[in-house]
Amino acid sequence: MNRLDARIALITGAASGIGLATARRFAEEGAKVVMADRNEDALSSVFASLRGDGHQTVTMDVTDERAWAALAERIDAQFGKLDILVNNAGFGKFASITDTTLEQWRSIIAVNLDSVFLGTKYMMPLLAASGQGAIVNMSSIRGIVAGPGTGSYCAAKGGVRMFTKATAIECAAAGNGIRANSIHPGHIATPLTAPAHADAEIAKTLLADVPLGRIGQAEEIADGILFLASEESRYMTGAELVIDGGSTAQ
Repeated sequence: MNRLDARIALITGAASGIGLATARRFAEEGAKVVMADRNEDALSSVFASLRGDGHQTVTMDVTDERAWAALAERIDAQFGKLDILVNNAGFGKFASITDTTLEQWRSIIAVNLDSVFLGTKYMMPLLAASGQGAIVNMSSIRGIVAGPGTGSYCAAKGGVRMFTKATAIECAAAGNGIRANSIHPGHIATPLTAPAHADAEIAKTLLADVPLGRIGQAEEIADGILFLASEESRYMTGAELVIDGGSTAQ
């Protein structure tokens, strides 16, 4: 307990799934959590589930640069620093390359990749002010290995993977104390993936891809994010943490 005592953490996509599990885990460990999500009603309904006090919510579109600039000003005014940034917001829409429209491509790139760039750009000065800033970017096993119908999602998550490494090297060269690592979940049970898991044939196919023989839980990814955000990973930067039940080991 208290591995994140008094640290200020910002988590995007925090109203459900992995983001919510991470917010709860961070709060249990003593962090003051800023929960960001575009779904205001969902944020309001889950906010009370966080342990402790001093937490906040912000309704925002993570693809909106002005929203990021405003949030940076707000955090600076209230705290003067940011200790942890978890760029978690994202979604996937799977289709063949020929069936994917340019609008769909741009939407997936914007939410999954552009938001990571914007969050890093605007929060980096506050993370540097911390002296122990940690960035955890949400990639995927699809940022490492591909699959049919995942072209735009693979492009976005592969971009997150490499952008994280570039961020890590840049911060190390600047000596600003910021570490940046990416996390790569496999098949995880979340509200976003629930429709697929509810389909018996799809669920069977997914399970066949997991040596451990089960779908992962959001809390298991949150534990990995906690590790990358804490002092326990203080010698890690530019790394990728894969939590996939063995899927990419095959």
